[in-house]
Amino acid sequence: MKYFKILMLLVLFSLKIHAQKREILNISYYSQKDITDAYQESQCKLDIYLPNNNNKALPVIVWFHGGGLKGGTKAIPEELKNDKFIIVSAAYRLSPKVHSPAFIEDAAASVAWVFNNIQKYGGDTSKIFLSGHSAGGYLALMLTMDASWLLMQNISNNKIKACIPLSPQAITHFTIRAENNIKDVQPVINEFAPMNFIKATTPIIIDITGDRELELLGRYEENAYFVRMMKLAGNKNISLYELQGFSHGSMHLPGIHLMYQEIDKILNKK
Repeated sequence: MKYFKILMLLVLFSLKIHAQKREILNISYYSQKDITDAYQESQCKLDIYLPNNNNKALPVIVWFHGGGLKGGTKAIPEELKNDKFIIVSAAYRLSPKVHSPAFIEDAAASVAWVFNNIQKYGGDTSKIFLSGHSAGGYLALMLTMDASWLLMQNISNNKIKACIPLSPQAITHFTIRAENNIKDVQPVINEFAPMNFIKATTPIIIDITGDRELELLGRYEENAYFVRMMKLAGNKNISLYELQGFSHGSMHLPGIHLMYQEIDKILNKK
């Protein structure tokens, strides 16, 4: 029995070491010359999850956490981890320590880092997907709709394989509205709203929300209007799912499952 316990401890220790090797933590995505203060240096980091897969050209999901642009963590949700995808989760500066558009600038810089570096980790730069929940979905959608943010990093947003935001804001984010003393129930569409950039040609966008009766404010309705206007503009690369029975806080679990189904369709499309 004594030797069995020792053997089990050794096995558990080796599994722990193996698991640790699957995640690379706290990589700075800004170069040192672009860092202006200690908060940016400490906050603007990303984590990489590497699956147990020997393929050298794996699809990549860049995931932005939620938290209203005021909180949240870059810790990679367990539900995202599988043996088919590299997951990159990026932190970004938060309100009230910074104001808009710092969070969008950080999101763009992290995505640019992925395009410029993920091949070293076995990622395929032709299969980079953007996603995130709530505020994270908003950031993913902003980078997809407004090309200027990634162009500042010398990256074309046309290189994004698809954007699959979970319960994003399609109008201007309520935290950005609060910075300007605008009530959260007053809709605003300005340069910080994905809806401000309606166009016929974009990467694939699969917009997923929770139940319209359980979502935050008018979250389903603003996304439904966004998708309708995109279709009226001639965009054939956009679709909308409503996860009935799921609230804003609970929709991300079925949303991630649906996201993987949709990604499989995209990757397997001839």
